[in-house]
Amino acid sequence: MNKQLPRTLALLLMLVIAAPLLSGCWDQVEIEDRALVLGLSIDKISAEEAQMEDRVTHIHDGGLPAEMISVTAQIAVPGRVPLGPGTGGGSAGDSKTSPVWVVTVQGISLDDAMNNLQQQIADPRYLVHLRIVIISEDIARGSLAELNDYLRRNPEIRRRTWLLVSEGRASAFMDVNPPLQRVPTLYILSMMEKSVSSGKFPRDYIGTFWSADSKWGQSAYLPYVALRNRDNILIKGLAYFSGGKMVSKTAPIEIGGFMAMMGMDPGGYSTMLHTGNLGIVMTQINERFTRTRSEIRDGKPHLSYHIFLEGDLDEHYSSDIPIDSPLKLREIERDFEQQIQTVLTRLVKQTQKDHSDIFGMGEMIRSHHPAYWKEHVHDKNDWESMYSSVGADIKLTLHIRRVGLKHK
Repeated sequence: MNKQLPRTLALLLMLVIAAPLLSGCWDQVEIEDRALVLGLSIDKISAEEAQMEDRVTHIHDGGLPAEMISVTAQIAVPGRVPLGPGTGGGSAGDSKTSPVWVVTVQGISLDDAMNNLQQQIADPRYLVHLRIVIISEDIARGSLAELNDYLRRNPEIRRRTWLLVSEGRASAFMDVNPPLQRVPTLYILSMMEKSVSSGKFPRDYIGTFWSADSKWGQSAYLPYVALRNRDNILIKGLAYFSGGKMVSKTAPIEIGGFMAMMGMDPGGYSTMLHTGNLGIVMTQINERFTRTRSEIRDGKPHLSYHIFLEGDLDEHYSSDIPIDSPLKLREIERDFEQQIQTVLTRLVKQTQKDHSDIFGMGEMIRSHHPAYWKEHVHDKNDWESMYSSVGADIKLTLHIRRVGLKHK
């Protein structure tokens, strides 16, 4: 008898017994059985609306906060989310044709509202595909500590999710009907991603926001968006923060100025300016580069920015004088430098007035002057108070490379 046969049989028996324990699919959940949340909007609600809350996590209001929020979720409908470019679709509220199901719930906190949401849907909710969170300006101007606490603790939340601040009610963005995309959340996501690639907005994911908010020498900012004609979404500026709360917002053109000071490439903004004898011109900025220097001057931090821009001359009108010489191009460049330098100086002064260092000047002082930093800054509030007295010099240099066709 072969001596190896009992050993082989014993090994096969062990494999048969262990096979059920080694299965990798014992806890699988089919995608059709998951409620995939694509987008969330968060608003404050009135006392009357608060009475409609379904008390899933608590019995009575004793000892609980009086303010409540409304959370609107876009949930993907299995089989209806397009895998490629769509041709438009019905409203997000049209349950027969829409690829998403829009559900609104109330709650004391975001976690409370999400539990109320789970109570209204059959399948378990999943946030692994959450890409857009929109909060109203009322929410942003209050403390975001509770909101950030839930999002940062949840392992399903991606750090590349976009967090936006809305003008007006955030829930309106969950019911937009863009012709270019059947899924409203994916349209907003595509708009933000393409704004980054075209130089219209910084790469400011929720993880970037959390990182800036945790640094002592920098204040956080978020995209500030507005709804136009129900289908159009406008990036209206930067919503910037101090002390964990939104304090103000910029104009749209100031986004380009902020990115220029930070040296963020590529360029993407066009600027209209009056050039005196040459009339009105439109310039398109294509490239940005910034050199920054810091020093302690008279016992106070002082920073110098030299911004280098390259762009094209896009348009010239309201004047019969042709732009046909290098001297006239230099005149345009000089007027641009003076006017945009005024815009950037005003932006810095406004953020200093609001104690919001979105430029990260404090981080430069911390890294280049550690002794001064250790002596004067002991927490984030110290630097936000000191930021108002920081000196800043800004110099611009524009080089126009292309002017299009011209006559001799």
